Amino acid sequence: MTDRRTPPSSSAGGRTPRGSARRGSVAAIDVRGWVGGIRLSGFMVIMLSLVVLGAWVLVPTLGTYLDQRQRITVLEQSVHVTQDKIDALKAERKRWEDPAYVTTQARERLYYFKPGEVVYLIDNDIDPAAQPKDEAPISDTAQERRADWGDQLLRSLTGAGLAKTATSTR
Repeated sequence: MTDRRTPPSSSAGGRTPRGSARRGSVAAIDVRGWVGGIRLSGFMVIMLSLVVLGAWVLVPTLGTYLDQRQRITVLEQSVHVTQDKIDALKAERKRWEDPAYVTTQARERLYYFKPGEVVYLIDNDIDPAAQPKDEAPISDTAQERRADWGDQLLRSLTGAGLAKTATSTR
């Protein structure tokens, strides 16, 4: 087999420049000719350096600007949420200034009543459709099941806290 590489250039002293010929390539690329075709004037060099300097100065400034705009947006949303909470608290404070509201809250929350009133406290007045159904009949034999007592305790506590209770005063 014959080697089909390009002949070495005479200007390089019989050697091919580094990177100009690859193994198995048919033609060599002359980088010197391409780079030699670019002509740089003094004005072009100054303008190119000004563009690079401007990019070097403006890119961090632009990043800081975008970061600050994002923070401002988040803080404005926080201000709106806080203002909504303030408005709700002002409305509730206004309700507490009404004697009828205070009386109603004392009756419902604290079970207070006026002297001479008869209060009836009704237990289990939940709608039958809302009551839990029995899952399975109770067996006569004891069965051992693996259960995590922590999960059972947590379910019991949350179930007791979320149970619906109603009171009625007459």
